[in-house]
Amino acid sequence: MAKERSSGAGDPARTLELLWRDGATVPANRRGPRQGLTVDAVVEAAVGLADEGGLDALTMRAVAQRLGVTPMTLYTYVPGKAELLDLMLDAVFLKMPRTASGADAPWRERVTAVADENRALYLRHPWLAELRVHRPPLGPGVMTKYEHELGAFEGLGLDDVTMDSALTHLLGFVQVAARTELDARAVDRESALSDEEWWAAHEPLLERMFDAERFPLASRVGEASAVAYQGLYSPDHAYAFGLARVLDGLAALIPADPPGSVPQGQ
Repeated sequence: MAKERSSGAGDPARTLELLWRDGATVPANRRGPRQGLTVDAVVEAAVGLADEGGLDALTMRAVAQRLGVTPMTLYTYVPGKAELLDLMLDAVFLKMPRTASGADAPWRERVTAVADENRALYLRHPWLAELRVHRPPLGPGVMTKYEHELGAFEGLGLDDVTMDSALTHLLGFVQVAARTELDARAVDRESALSDEEWWAAHEPLLERMFDAERFPLASRVGEASAVAYQGLYSPDHAYAFGLARVLDGLAALIPADPPGSVPQGQ
């Protein structure tokens, strides 16, 4: 269901209460005998399941089984899957490694660090690419991430709305790039063939069927790209090329010689 792949779909009041919990072992509305379980443990187990099998593998029953409790017990800690997804998202945001770029670092370096951090997060937790985050949970992880990433744009002469828009544009690029890379990995895994192996298996037939004279540009550019990528597709090349273009576009918004700026291309 769409609801089970979206953030912000649960009870807002209960979600916020859990997001900003004080670490108590047993929820305030807990009934029955005390269990050796915490909300943090539930979230950690859920993240582990999603890391291993994606969102399809994430059910309340599966989380309960991993923790060795009944589903009914689990529901006394987390109201449902919708709220659990928000807790998972906030938890991985809070724990993600962050580069300590100083305010005096070149702005391209700071913005690149933000992009690299988010790409690494998607590759570490592929289920994030499956999750629609139109209404992010306003927990400590989301707010810490937002505060940190805005810092890459602070002091560049941008107004607040432009700072937010620039960050949104950057993160949108990273999400698409990561999703494409994850899709390519899934194809390799499901076909049991790398791009090189797939090409080697199909090249003889393609050479017989493909008319280079009819498609001269496709033939020339495709061959040059395959040599450069050493295959059909290079996620590293696609990411580096796209990020450079995003940075070039952002440079047009930044006044000449702002604090932390360097000449374009450095």
